[in-house]
Amino acid sequence: MRHVGLGLLLCLAAVCAQAQSSLQTRQTQAREDRQALREQIDALQKRIGATESARQDATVALKDSEQAISDISRKLADLDQRHKALTETLQRLQAARQQQTAEFDRQRKALADQLRAQYASGLSPWTALLSGRDPQEIGRELAYLAYVSRARTKDLKALQDTVARLSELQRQTDASQKELAALVEDTQAQKQALQTQQAQRQDVLAQVQSRLKDEHRQAKDLQARDGRLGNLIQSLDVEIARAEARRQAALKAAAERRAKERAEQARREQQRLKAQREQAAREAQQVREQAERHVRESAGQGLSAEEQAATPASARSEPPASSPAEDEVRAVPDKGFAGLHKNLIRPVSGEVQGRFGMQRPEGGVWRGIVLRAAVGTPVRAVASGRVVYAHWLSGFGNLLIIDHGQQYLSIYGYNQALLKQVGDVVSAGDVVARVGATGGQVEPGLYFELRHQGAPINPQLWLRP
Repeated sequence: MRHVGLGLLLCLAAVCAQAQSSLQTRQTQAREDRQALREQIDALQKRIGATESARQDATVALKDSEQAISDISRKLADLDQRHKALTETLQRLQAARQQQTAEFDRQRKALADQLRAQYASGLSPWTALLSGRDPQEIGRELAYLAYVSRARTKDLKALQDTVARLSELQRQTDASQKELAALVEDTQAQKQALQTQQAQRQDVLAQVQSRLKDEHRQAKDLQARDGRLGNLIQSLDVEIARAEARRQAALKAAAERRAKERAEQARREQQRLKAQREQAAREAQQVREQAERHVRESAGQGLSAEEQAATPASARSEPPASSPAEDEVRAVPDKGFAGLHKNLIRPVSGEVQGRFGMQRPEGGVWRGIVLRAAVGTPVRAVASGRVVYAHWLSGFGNLLIIDHGQQYLSIYGYNQALLKQVGDVVSAGDVVARVGATGGQVEPGLYFELRHQGAPINPQLWLRP
């Protein structure tokens, strides 16, 4: 029975180690996939930038300013999350410190009461020995004093432990307060930088506003913008296909490697069980011989304390807990994303401007819709997927594109800030950007498109009413 329990513990430890290894492998693969995709998109962005290098300096300045605003807004969102977490940690430390302070006061009072009572009673080893009373009575008093001394020693040890815990809690509290102060200072600096960039953007926007209005009235330029977005989508489709092929190859290789590891582990487990059965048989024979000897030597007696303690400590110990996983990076599902379906959540709530497929007043055709909303309104992903583009594009401002699998893409333009980066895996409803008026827009809103196999599809037929 002892060996069966040991075997179960060893199997459980092996399963925990294998699960931990599998989790770490998936997280490492997810990081490698995200990094490779970001490198591909960066190369694609450089090619796009090279084809538009002749655009006017004022437009480039607008791009830089709006990108800086997006980056600072994302940093402020991260700082806000860290501030909340530190505040909660500080509150927990303060509560624990208050609790330990109360325990310290209680222990100190109890020890003082004990010393005061002993002093008032006049009891001490010397007074008992010199009292000249009955030796048995003196012995009882000395025994009582010994008990009191042990209790006092125990109370003093508990008091010292409480003081040590209070000191450690104070140290942690001081460290958290310093970190919180530094975080507040960093947040203020980022806010000041954001205000500076917003003022700079207003200056640049004022310089190019007249030219941008003329550009909106020209159908030829509008078609050129649509062409740029179409070229971008085609390039992204190629990069997405390459990334998916690489990911599938990695998954296949990992599956083959795991199959080999499981086969090798099964072989080793069979060898171990065989050796364990042989060892158990030998030990069972020894136990039978020892039992027969004990029966002959001391009939009716049970196992000795030494024999009862002979159970291996490893058989009584609990299996080691698996170490916590590192700050995880969301991975693409093994079978990829499932694409889009009807009744998608709306990226933002607001009045719809433009009808898909209809002629624009300034020329060209509506390939998506504009949802009017206030600056800073959260923009949410309509479905789960992976960010494949997060950059500034002429005519669309800060642009975010999400790949949902099955050659479906969702496109979010005119954003004030992009809160996700290339390679990030998102779920339906995740906040990915903030509504703005970038790319030369006058009124804030979200430009939204859906594409399948590179062709625009009517988003109003896919979104919830």
